[in-house]
Amino acid sequence: MLFNSIDFAVFFAVVLVAYWRLPHRYRNYLLLVGSIYFYGKWNWRFLGLLGISTVVDYSVGRWLSLTDDQRTRKRLLLLSMATNLGILATFKYANFFVDSFADMVGGLGLDPNRPFLDVVLPVGISFYTFQTMSYTIDVYRRRLDAVNDIVVFATFVAYFPQLVAGPIERAKILLPQLQQTERSISRQQIESGFGLILLGLFKKVVLADGVAEIADAAFTDPGQQSWIAVVTGILAFALQIYGDFSGYTDIARGVSRLLGIELTINFAQPYLSRNITEFWRRWHISLSNWLRDYLYIPLGGNRKGPVRTYVNLMATMVLGGLWHGASWNFVVWGTLHGSFLVVHRLMRGGRVNDGPLVIRDLPGIATTFAAVCFAWVFFRAPDFDTSLAILRQVALGRGQWSLADTTFVLGAFAVTLTIDGLARSRVLAPHMLTSRPAMAGALVSLSVVGIALFSGGAPRPFVYFQF
Repeated sequence: MLFNSIDFAVFFAVVLVAYWRLPHRYRNYLLLVGSIYFYGKWNWRFLGLLGISTVVDYSVGRWLSLTDDQRTRKRLLLLSMATNLGILATFKYANFFVDSFADMVGGLGLDPNRPFLDVVLPVGISFYTFQTMSYTIDVYRRRLDAVNDIVVFATFVAYFPQLVAGPIERAKILLPQLQQTERSISRQQIESGFGLILLGLFKKVVLADGVAEIADAAFTDPGQQSWIAVVTGILAFALQIYGDFSGYTDIARGVSRLLGIELTINFAQPYLSRNITEFWRRWHISLSNWLRDYLYIPLGGNRKGPVRTYVNLMATMVLGGLWHGASWNFVVWGTLHGSFLVVHRLMRGGRVNDGPLVIRDLPGIATTFAAVCFAWVFFRAPDFDTSLAILRQVALGRGQWSLADTTFVLGAFAVTLTIDGLARSRVLAPHMLTSRPAMAGALVSLSVVGIALFSGGAPRPFVYFQF
């Protein structure tokens, strides 16, 4: 298994102290060894997959830099994509493809034998395969120079703060930082780094884990719940997945900042989005940008007429749904979001208002959040039948209902919106906190108390570790 919180704290403290005491030329070696140890702690057998992606894409990048023959370059790119997508398909989608084929054959009246492949999904495989593929694609497009240092490239692939759950870093952002011969860190970076870690822990432990049991109850046995309890559970999951994933990203960014390396922002107050297009510019930003740049635009984007644009949007979001998991529920989730994006483009041309929030934006925010929560039902439910059962309970359900649970979830939702509202208005920006020690002290104290109060239960793994 991966580190628990105490083990990770000890691991990171050792790495951090050694990192800043080492000469600059040895720091990437330390990061690489530490990252390999970090990933191998879960299952050392899958280090080979990480190694294959690293060696293949490093070699492909070097070969691409040495040839101008377009046929050879295409073959090299296909080698990289076949290797990474082959690994991903084998470990993530093998059983899904087999079962889907068996269901199709069974629908014809046959009784096929269903072989089950006992394949364990390697943690983070969806993230690092997309990250390495983006490197070779950018080198192929001549938008990036190939890396000559295998240690730098291996560190880019295996960099432990974001290895298992992103963000999916672009080579043009992370590689130059790893290639720097000298790295320094300021007092503001130290303070903001610890601030991000604390904020991430608060989101994870207090908000996400605090509502997780309520979400589990609604999605495990919806038939026994009243419609209020089911709606509460859906809202609880919306908070859980946001607090959990954005909390991990904050921790990853804070840990990396203490190493003098900046990771990209992966969330920007998505539940305050005024429309679905804005939502996807604020939710899981690194994946959204990856799908846009390496799938939607190569398919033609919006350059080939409205019908083709809608087809490209749907294809991109369906494949984005499948990226999350081998299940028809994820296909439905992606299809719903593709449909939402198409409708928004039909109604408003896909336009996004980047101005400050005002009162008249509330209906748009509420409508967008309701659509997102509707889609979350299919994302969270274990199968399609359970999804439909949950929606039936929302419409007709009578049964048990806990006022305490609903009150707690609404309170957690209010706290989440407050945090995001302060961040949106730049009140929670690191440079503001460092200049306001009283505010910073109060926020730190409240966060520590909240984490202490909610940390007594059984630890819950981060939701996106399964992707």
